[in-house]
Amino acid sequence: MKTKKSLTSRLKLTKTGKILGRTPGFNHFNAKQSRTKQLAGRKMQAFKMTAKERSTFLPFN
Repeated sequence: MKTKKSLTSRLKLTKTGKILGRTPGFNHFNAKQSRTKQLAGRKMQAFKMTAKERSTFLPFN
């Protein structure tokens, strides 16, 4: 079984097993947002994925 490379480049697996991904909605048009909202978009967010999906897309992680 192969790992989906498109997902491994977008997601980060932590030491404790959590999956983190980028916060959605912060690609562009951020100049009108307040500075705190701009900086909040830089943080990684917990990515919801079931165990079955995880074994399908990230089998070796």
